[in-house]
Amino acid sequence: MCIRDRNINITTRLSKRVKQMEFYPEGCRKSLEKTFESVEEIKNAMMKNEIIEGKVLLCDREHNLHIDLGAIRGIIQREEGALGIDDGTVRDIALISKVGKNVCFNIMGFQRDVFGNTCAVLSRKNVQKRCKEEFLDNLALGDIIDAKVTHLEKFGAFIDIGAGINALIPIDMLSVSRISHPRQRLSEGQKIKVVLRKREGDKLTFSLKELLGTWEENAELFTPGETVTGVIRSIEDYGVFIELMPNLAGLAELEDGLFEGQSVAVYIKSIIKQKMKIKLIIVEAYDYDEKGKELVYFNNDSHISYWLYSPKDSAKLIETDFDEI
Repeated sequence: MCIRDRNINITTRLSKRVKQMEFYPEGCRKSLEKTFESVEEIKNAMMKNEIIEGKVLLCDREHNLHIDLGAIRGIIQREEGALGIDDGTVRDIALISKVGKNVCFNIMGFQRDVFGNTCAVLSRKNVQKRCKEEFLDNLALGDIIDAKVTHLEKFGAFIDIGAGINALIPIDMLSVSRISHPRQRLSEGQKIKVVLRKREGDKLTFSLKELLGTWEENAELFTPGETVTGVIRSIEDYGVFIELMPNLAGLAELEDGLFEGQSVAVYIKSIIKQKMKIKLIIVEAYDYDEKGKELVYFNNDSHISYWLYSPKDSAKLIETDFDEI
Protein backbone atom coordinates (compact mmCIF):
# COMPACT_ATOMS: atom_id res chain seq x y z
CA MET A 1 0.00 0.00 0.00
CA CYS A 2 1.41 3.40 -0.98
CA ILE A 3 1.61 6.33 1.45
CA ARG A 4 -1.23 8.13 -0.35
CA ASP A 5 -3.58 5.14 -0.03
CA ARG A 6 -2.63 4.69 3.62
CA ASN A 7 -3.35 8.35 4.34
CA ILE A 8 -6.74 8.05 2.60
CA ASN A 9 -7.59 5.02 4.76
CA ILE A 10 -6.58 6.85 7.95
CA THR A 11 -8.67 9.89 6.95
CA THR A 12 -11.66 7.65 6.14
CA ARG A 13 -11.45 5.91 9.53
CA LEU A 14 -11.19 9.23 11.37
CA SER A 15 -14.28 10.43 9.48
CA LYS A 16 -16.18 7.31 10.56
CA ARG A 17 -15.14 7.85 14.17
CA VAL A 18 -16.38 11.45 14.03
CA LYS A 19 -19.70 10.22 12.60
CA GLN A 20 -20.06 7.64 15.37
CA MET A 21 -19.63 10.43 17.92
CA GLU A 22 -22.75 11.99 16.35
CA PHE A 23 -24.71 8.72 16.16
CA TYR A 24 -23.89 6.90 19.39
CA PRO A 25 -26.13 4.13 20.79
CA GLU A 26 -29.07 5.61 22.66
CA GLY A 27 -28.41 6.40 26.31
CA CYS A 28 -24.62 6.50 25.89
CA ARG A 29 -24.08 10.26 25.63
CA LYS A 30 -25.23 12.40 28.54
CA SER A 31 -24.51 15.55 26.49
CA LEU A 32 -27.48 14.74 24.23
CA GLU A 33 -29.97 14.66 27.12
CA LYS A 34 -31.77 17.99 27.26
CA THR A 35 -34.72 19.66 28.88
CA PHE A 36 -35.76 23.14 27.80
CA GLU A 37 -36.91 26.07 29.89
CA SER A 38 -38.84 27.77 27.08
CA VAL A 39 -40.46 27.11 23.72
CA GLU A 40 -37.93 29.50 22.18
CA GLU A 41 -35.08 27.20 23.21
CA ILE A 42 -36.89 24.30 21.57
CA LYS A 43 -37.35 26.34 18.38
CA ASN A 44 -33.61 27.14 18.33
CA ALA A 45 -32.80 23.43 18.65
CA MET A 46 -35.18 22.73 15.75
CA MET A 47 -33.52 25.37 13.57
CA LYS A 48 -30.10 23.80 14.25
CA ASN A 49 -31.49 20.32 13.51
CA GLU A 50 -29.94 19.11 16.78
CA ILE A 51 -29.97 15.46 17.76
CA ILE A 52 -31.49 15.31 21.24
CA GLU A 53 -32.24 12.52 23.69
CA GLY A 54 -35.09 12.32 26.14
CA LYS A 55 -36.79 9.71 28.31
CA VAL A 56 -40.01 8.13 27.06
CA LEU A 57 -42.73 8.76 29.64
CA LEU A 58 -45.59 7.00 27.86
CA CYS A 59 -46.43 4.86 24.87
CA ASP A 60 -50.12 5.55 24.22
CA ARG A 61 -52.76 3.29 22.66
CA GLU A 62 -51.73 4.37 19.15
CA HIS A 63 -48.10 3.59 20.07
CA ASN A 64 -47.03 7.23 19.95
CA LEU A 65 -44.12 8.01 22.28
CA HIS A 66 -44.42 10.93 24.72
CA ILE A 67 -41.27 12.80 25.80
CA ASP A 68 -40.87 15.42 28.55
CA LEU A 69 -38.93 18.34 27.02
CA GLY A 70 -39.24 20.51 30.11
CA ALA A 71 -41.17 23.53 28.83
CA ILE A 72 -43.62 21.39 26.88
CA ARG A 73 -44.25 17.77 25.98
CA GLY A 74 -42.96 16.24 22.76
CA ILE A 75 -44.61 13.45 20.78
CA ILE A 76 -43.05 10.94 18.42
CA GLN A 77 -45.87 9.65 16.23
CA ARG A 78 -45.83 5.87 15.70
CA GLU A 79 -44.67 6.14 12.07
CA GLU A 80 -41.77 8.37 13.18
CA GLY A 81 -40.77 6.03 16.02
CA ALA A 82 -38.30 3.90 14.08
CA LEU A 83 -37.12 2.97 10.62
CA GLY A 84 -39.21 0.06 9.37
CA ILE A 85 -42.30 0.68 11.51
CA ASP A 86 -44.33 2.08 8.61
CA ASP A 87 -43.55 -0.84 6.26
CA GLY A 88 -43.83 -3.56 8.93
CA THR A 89 -40.20 -4.71 8.89
CA VAL A 90 -39.90 -3.49 12.50
CA ARG A 91 -42.60 -4.53 14.99
CA ASP A 92 -44.36 -2.18 17.40
CA ILE A 93 -42.72 -3.88 20.38
CA ALA A 94 -39.67 -1.84 19.37
CA LEU A 95 -41.64 1.24 20.47
CA ILE A 96 -43.45 -0.22 23.48
CA SER A 97 -40.15 -1.41 24.96
CA LYS A 98 -38.75 2.14 24.98
CA VAL A 99 -40.89 3.36 27.89
CA GLY A 100 -38.63 4.56 30.68
CA LYS A 101 -35.60 4.62 28.37
CA ASN A 102 -33.81 7.34 26.44
CA VAL A 103 -34.44 7.74 22.72
CA CYS A 104 -32.95 10.16 20.21
CA PHE A 105 -34.92 12.52 17.98
CA ASN A 106 -35.04 15.71 15.95
CA ILE A 107 -37.60 18.44 16.58
CA MET A 108 -39.70 18.78 13.42
CA GLY A 109 -42.34 21.35 14.39
CA PHE A 110 -45.22 22.12 16.74
CA GLN A 111 -48.92 21.28 17.03
CA ARG A 112 -51.84 21.49 19.45
CA ASP A 113 -52.99 18.41 21.36
CA VAL A 114 -56.65 17.51 22.03
CA PHE A 115 -56.64 19.84 25.06
CA GLY A 116 -55.30 22.79 23.08
CA ASN A 117 -51.82 22.62 24.58
CA THR A 118 -48.74 23.21 22.44
CA CYS A 119 -46.53 20.17 21.98
CA ALA A 120 -43.44 19.50 19.89
CA VAL A 121 -43.53 17.11 16.93
CA LEU A 122 -40.49 14.83 17.11
CA SER A 123 -38.94 12.25 14.80
CA ARG A 124 -36.70 9.36 15.83
CA LYS A 125 -36.91 7.84 12.35
CA ASN A 126 -35.27 10.92 10.86
CA VAL A 127 -32.21 10.51 13.10
CA GLN A 128 -32.02 6.78 12.33
CA LYS A 129 -32.22 7.52 8.59
CA ARG A 130 -29.31 9.94 8.89
CA CYS A 131 -27.35 7.45 11.03
CA LYS A 132 -27.81 4.76 8.39
CA GLU A 133 -26.93 6.95 5.41
CA GLU A 134 -24.07 8.95 6.96
CA PHE A 135 -22.50 6.31 9.23
CA LEU A 136 -23.65 2.69 8.97
CA ASP A 137 -23.78 2.50 5.14
CA ASN A 138 -20.13 3.59 5.06
CA LEU A 139 -18.82 0.94 7.45
CA ALA A 140 -16.42 -1.63 5.98
CA LEU A 141 -15.91 -5.20 7.16
CA GLY A 142 -13.41 -5.07 10.01
CA ASP A 143 -14.47 -1.62 11.26
CA ILE A 144 -14.69 -1.42 15.05
CA ILE A 145 -17.45 0.64 16.66
CA ASP A 146 -19.10 1.21 20.03
CA ALA A 147 -22.38 -0.56 20.76
CA LYS A 148 -24.82 -1.19 23.58
CA VAL A 149 -26.49 -4.52 24.41
CA THR A 150 -30.27 -4.16 24.11
CA HIS A 151 -31.52 -7.71 24.68
CA LEU A 152 -30.31 -11.29 24.73
CA GLU A 153 -31.69 -14.36 23.00
CA LYS A 154 -30.42 -17.94 23.02
CA PHE A 155 -28.97 -17.52 19.51
CA GLY A 156 -27.16 -14.21 20.10
CA ALA A 157 -27.03 -10.69 21.47
CA PHE A 158 -28.89 -7.76 19.93
CA ILE A 159 -27.01 -4.47 20.08
CA ASP A 160 -27.73 -0.80 19.43
CA ILE A 161 -25.13 0.26 16.84
CA GLY A 162 -26.26 3.88 16.65
CA ALA A 163 -29.44 5.93 17.19
CA GLY A 164 -31.38 2.87 18.35
CA ILE A 165 -30.72 0.81 15.20
CA ASN A 166 -30.28 -2.85 16.14
CA ALA A 167 -27.90 -5.52 14.86
CA LEU A 168 -26.95 -9.03 15.96
CA ILE A 169 -23.88 -10.72 17.41
CA PRO A 170 -24.42 -14.49 16.90
CA ILE A 171 -23.59 -16.55 19.99
CA ASP A 172 -20.57 -18.19 18.33
CA MET A 173 -19.06 -14.75 17.68
CA LEU A 174 -19.18 -13.61 21.32
CA SER A 175 -15.99 -15.42 22.33
CA VAL A 176 -13.73 -18.35 21.54
CA SER A 177 -14.75 -20.03 24.79
CA ARG A 178 -18.11 -21.67 24.10
CA ILE A 179 -21.19 -20.61 26.05
CA SER A 180 -24.75 -21.92 26.02
CA HIS A 181 -26.45 -18.50 26.29
CA PRO A 182 -25.28 -14.90 25.63
CA ARG A 183 -26.14 -13.94 29.23
CA GLN A 184 -23.05 -15.94 30.22
CA ARG A 185 -20.99 -13.26 28.46
CA LEU A 186 -23.02 -10.03 28.35
CA SER A 187 -25.71 -8.08 30.22
CA GLU A 188 -28.52 -5.92 28.87
CA GLY A 189 -27.47 -2.27 28.87
CA GLN A 190 -23.75 -3.14 28.76
CA LYS A 191 -21.56 -0.93 26.57
CA ILE A 192 -19.17 -2.92 24.38
CA LYS A 193 -16.94 -2.67 21.31
CA VAL A 194 -17.76 -4.77 18.25
CA VAL A 195 -16.35 -5.41 14.78
CA LEU A 196 -18.40 -5.60 11.58
CA ARG A 197 -18.25 -9.22 10.37
CA LYS A 198 -20.88 -9.46 7.62
CA ARG A 199 -23.09 -7.22 5.49
CA GLU A 200 -26.14 -8.53 3.62
CA GLY A 201 -27.97 -5.53 2.20
CA ASP A 202 -29.09 -3.47 5.19
CA LYS A 203 -28.55 -6.39 7.58
CA LEU A 204 -25.30 -6.04 9.56
CA THR A 205 -23.76 -8.82 11.66
CA PHE A 206 -21.09 -8.05 14.24
CA SER A 207 -18.52 -10.02 16.21
CA LEU A 208 -16.84 -9.57 19.59
CA LYS A 209 -14.32 -12.39 19.86
CA GLU A 210 -11.70 -10.85 17.53
CA LEU A 211 -11.31 -7.96 19.99
CA LEU A 212 -10.75 -10.18 23.05
CA GLY A 213 -7.23 -11.28 22.25
CA THR A 214 -5.38 -14.18 20.67
CA TRP A 215 -4.55 -17.43 22.45
CA GLU A 216 -1.03 -16.18 23.20
CA GLU A 217 -2.17 -12.76 24.43
CA ASN A 218 -4.55 -14.39 26.88
CA ALA A 219 -2.17 -17.19 27.91
CA GLU A 220 0.54 -14.63 28.75
CA LEU A 221 -1.67 -13.44 31.62
CA PHE A 222 -1.13 -16.79 33.39
CA THR A 223 1.88 -18.78 34.65
CA PRO A 224 2.23 -22.48 35.51
CA GLY A 225 2.16 -22.90 39.28
CA GLU A 226 -0.47 -20.20 39.84
CA THR A 227 -3.90 -20.87 41.31
CA VAL A 228 -6.62 -18.76 39.70
CA THR A 229 -10.39 -18.67 39.31
CA GLY A 230 -12.38 -19.88 36.34
CA VAL A 231 -15.85 -20.95 35.25
CA ILE A 232 -16.88 -24.42 34.09
CA ARG A 233 -18.22 -24.14 30.54
CA SER A 234 -18.46 -27.76 29.45
CA ILE A 235 -18.34 -31.20 31.08
CA GLU A 236 -17.29 -34.03 28.77
CA ASP A 237 -16.49 -37.72 29.29
CA TYR A 238 -12.78 -36.96 28.97
CA GLY A 239 -12.61 -33.85 31.17
CA VAL A 240 -13.92 -30.47 32.24
CA PHE A 241 -13.39 -27.31 30.14
CA ILE A 242 -12.80 -24.32 32.39
CA GLU A 243 -12.83 -20.77 31.07
CA LEU A 244 -10.00 -18.60 32.36
CA MET A 245 -10.78 -15.68 30.03
CA PRO A 246 -13.52 -15.25 27.41
CA ASN A 247 -11.00 -16.30 24.75
CA LEU A 248 -9.08 -18.88 26.80
CA ALA A 249 -9.99 -22.20 28.39
CA GLY A 250 -8.13 -25.12 29.94
CA LEU A 251 -8.92 -28.76 30.65
CA ALA A 252 -9.14 -30.47 34.05
CA GLU A 253 -9.92 -34.05 35.06
CA LEU A 254 -13.54 -34.99 35.58
CA GLU A 255 -14.85 -34.92 39.16
CA ASP A 256 -18.23 -35.70 40.73
CA GLY A 257 -20.62 -32.91 41.67
CA LEU A 258 -19.51 -30.33 39.11
CA PHE A 259 -21.90 -28.41 36.86
CA GLU A 260 -21.74 -25.90 34.00
CA GLY A 261 -21.54 -22.27 35.13
CA GLN A 262 -19.88 -23.20 38.41
CA SER A 263 -17.01 -21.05 39.68
CA VAL A 264 -13.84 -22.96 40.53
CA ALA A 265 -10.32 -22.36 41.79
CA VAL A 266 -7.79 -24.13 39.56
CA TYR A 267 -4.08 -24.84 39.73
CA ILE A 268 -2.30 -24.26 36.41
CA LYS A 269 -0.25 -27.41 35.83
CA SER A 270 1.13 -26.55 32.38
CA ILE A 271 0.70 -24.26 29.36
CA ILE A 272 1.55 -25.90 26.02
CA LYS A 273 1.72 -23.21 23.34
CA GLN A 274 2.14 -25.42 20.25
CA LYS A 275 -0.99 -27.42 21.09
CA MET A 276 -2.93 -24.48 22.55
CA LYS A 277 -3.52 -26.53 25.68
CA ILE A 278 -3.66 -25.57 29.33
CA LYS A 279 -3.76 -28.37 31.88
CA LEU A 280 -5.59 -27.54 35.08
CA ILE A 281 -6.25 -29.15 38.44
CA ILE A 282 -9.46 -28.22 40.27
CA VAL A 283 -8.60 -27.07 43.79
CA GLU A 284 -12.06 -26.07 44.98
CA ALA A 285 -15.54 -25.58 43.55
CA TYR A 286 -17.79 -22.67 44.52
CA ASP A 287 -21.19 -21.28 43.59
CA TYR A 288 -22.79 -20.52 40.26
CA ASP A 289 -20.99 -17.71 38.37
CA GLU A 290 -22.59 -17.45 34.96
CA LYS A 291 -20.68 -14.53 33.42
CA GLY A 292 -17.11 -15.26 34.44
CA LYS A 293 -14.36 -12.67 33.87
CA GLU A 294 -15.07 -9.14 32.66
CA LEU A 295 -14.29 -8.35 29.03
CA VAL A 296 -10.71 -7.27 28.31
CA TYR A 297 -10.06 -5.69 24.91
CA PHE A 298 -6.72 -6.33 23.23
CA ASN A 299 -7.42 -4.13 20.19
CA ASN A 300 -7.90 -0.38 20.57
CA ASP A 301 -7.81 0.44 16.85
CA SER A 302 -10.79 1.49 14.73
CA HIS A 303 -10.26 -1.28 12.16
CA ILE A 304 -8.93 -4.83 11.96
CA SER A 305 -8.13 -6.58 8.66
CA TYR A 306 -6.83 -9.93 9.87
CA TRP A 307 -6.94 -11.78 13.18
CA LEU A 308 -4.88 -14.88 13.92
CA TYR A 309 -6.04 -16.50 17.15
CA SER A 310 -3.75 -19.55 17.10
CA PRO A 311 0.03 -19.30 17.65
CA LYS A 312 2.01 -19.24 14.41
CA ASP A 313 3.69 -22.57 15.17
CA SER A 314 0.43 -24.29 16.13
CA ALA A 315 -0.87 -27.19 14.03
CA LYS A 316 -4.40 -25.80 14.34
CA LEU A 317 -5.29 -22.62 12.43
CA ILE A 318 -7.96 -20.30 13.83
CA GLU A 319 -8.24 -16.99 11.99
CA THR A 320 -10.56 -14.31 10.66
CA ASP A 321 -9.64 -12.56 7.41
CA PHE A 322 -12.04 -9.63 7.08
CA ASP A 323 -10.80 -8.89 3.56
CA GLU A 324 -11.96 -12.31 2.32
CA ILE A 325 -15.28 -12.75 4.14
